[in-house]
Amino acid sequence: MTYFARTALLFDNNCLNSLVRLQCVSRARVSTSCWKYNSKTFDEKVEHQTINRLKEPEPFKNYAKQSENLKHFANTGALVVVKKEEEYTLPHPIWSKGEAEEVEVTHRKPVGLTDNLAYLTVSAMRLGFDIFSGYKVQIRLGTLDERAVLTRCIFLETVAGVPGFAAGMIRHLHSLRKMERDHGWIHTLIEEAENERMHLMTFLQLRHPGPFFRGSVILTQLVFTAAFSLAYVVSPHFCHRFVGYLEEQAVVTYSDILQKMDEGKLPMWSRLPAPEIAAKYWKLEEGAMMRDVILAIRADEAHHRVVNHTLGDMDLKHKNPFGPGE
Repeated sequence: MTYFARTALLFDNNCLNSLVRLQCVSRARVSTSCWKYNSKTFDEKVEHQTINRLKEPEPFKNYAKQSENLKHFANTGALVVVKKEEEYTLPHPIWSKGEAEEVEVTHRKPVGLTDNLAYLTVSAMRLGFDIFSGYKVQIRLGTLDERAVLTRCIFLETVAGVPGFAAGMIRHLHSLRKMERDHGWIHTLIEEAENERMHLMTFLQLRHPGPFFRGSVILTQLVFTAAFSLAYVVSPHFCHRFVGYLEEQAVVTYSDILQKMDEGKLPMWSRLPAPEIAAKYWKLEEGAMMRDVILAIRADEAHHRVVNHTLGDMDLKHKNPFGPGE
């Protein structure tokens, strides 16, 4: 092959290689451009289709609408079904008219040092409160009215709701710390605390305490909660016996209120319809009056009396004999 022929062939090969390279680069650029375009389009579609439920004016509405064929969305009538108020309360006894009327004032005779110490503590607290609140003076002078009775009940119920919750909390922490079962005590104690709180919620329908009263409640709660919690850590038997005797005095107080209502000494309460919250909580009959509410509250206190005296007799590791709402 001549020199000129070899030169021409080499030139043709170089041109061909350059053309191939240009085509590859061009294709790569087109491919990259398409990829960028497709990626951008994909992002826009995803952004358009993704629903941020936290920014929606009505959260989950669109999702619910798209899921109407699912069983848990069908025929609800609303996105959020609000339960009735009584469904949020813990289980508790519902007393018949006969059970509430038959409650009696009873007293468990102290046996041993712990029982006597618990009884003396309750007796001293009752005497001090009666004197400080003017309850004894009002009874002697015959000036006790609905306002004084209501004030007494509200204050006592703010204290009565402490022991169950404090004891339940301590047993709960003990169960976690020891990694052992509690055998049902916590449930009963918390149920008792809520029951006492519902007594308070009922009386608050009749009066809204002022700043001085609220301050007294806060101070009393701080002192009593700290003292009771410390006592429960030291001697749970003492604390349950203490609450048992405290509930005995509560039955005495509500029995005295019922007697005064029947004697006509509390005429406003005798004609007062039961607050709605009480009628729902104790499932009172239609047309129930305030007397029916006091009967139900007294029955609750008598029940707490039995429960705490029973727990005070038991070994702390034994199974709680009271089931939910019993």
